[in-house]
Amino acid sequence: MFLYLQKTEPAWYARLWYPLRYAEIVRVHAVENKLDPALLAAVIETESKFNPDARSSAGAVGLMQLTPGTAKGIAEYTHGTRFHLSDLTNPDINVRYGAWYLEHLVQKYGDERLALAAYNAGETNVDRWQNAHEGIQFPVTRAYVDKIEHLKVIYRRSYPQQLGYSSG
Repeated sequence: MFLYLQKTEPAWYARLWYPLRYAEIVRVHAVENKLDPALLAAVIETESKFNPDARSSAGAVGLMQLTPGTAKGIAEYTHGTRFHLSDLTNPDINVRYGAWYLEHLVQKYGDERLALAAYNAGETNVDRWQNAHEGIQFPVTRAYVDKIEHLKVIYRRSYPQQLGYSSG
């Protein structure tokens, strides 16, 4: 269940509903990939609720729910070490690969919402929608994008120091 917290809710209340784990890993890989740390935290919350051992029925693994095929491609493209499936349950490796992939999608589409749609529904679907001059066609993907955009605001407001935002 996704609880919509209002901007008037105190940060401590939001932190009860949306904890932040692996803050340093999130911050470091967000900065390395020119992503908003709150965006990366929101994706992780949505994908795995910060559970490094999460697995989906589609075979996605880890904090950012990467499929082994996608992760192996990222490892090869970024000249990483030889890929092992167990890498995906390592928070640092999983977030490094996921942040790189998300930044790749942002660069490809030039739009954060489309990048998030591609992260959820796949590049093939987003490419097809773009070629047909259509918006996001899957209701579940629209809801996914909206949820992450909302959570991004919550994480930015609730964890400014942990995510590296200036406090003043």
